[in-house]
Amino acid sequence: MTQITRRDVFQAIADPTRRAILGLLLAQAMTPNALAEHFKSSRQAVSKHANILAECGLVTPEMAGREIYYHLNTQKIKEIDAWLEPFRQLWADRFDQLDQLLNHLKK
Repeated sequence: MTQITRRDVFQAIADPTRRAILGLLLAQAMTPNALAEHFKSSRQAVSKHANILAECGLVTPEMAGREIYYHLNTQKIKEIDAWLEPFRQLWADRFDQLDQLLNHLKK
């Protein structure tokens, strides 16, 4: 059974708080309370951001006793990275062309 996501991944990562949460989860899984310590917003606001990331499949919630731990879903991050790769290559090629032009103009 496939999971239907309600939100677009790129819409989710457009928010700076959600990007910061993903950065924090790079090191280790964290609870909403632990995540909230890194922000000026409330625990409920941070929890809402984490839930949006979970809806998109970027993080996976796991119950451990009475706590929820959010884990980074590296496979979903790899999918985003793969989608971005052609754009990275395009910009690298354009910067190389610009470098060549600037070097030509210096001569």
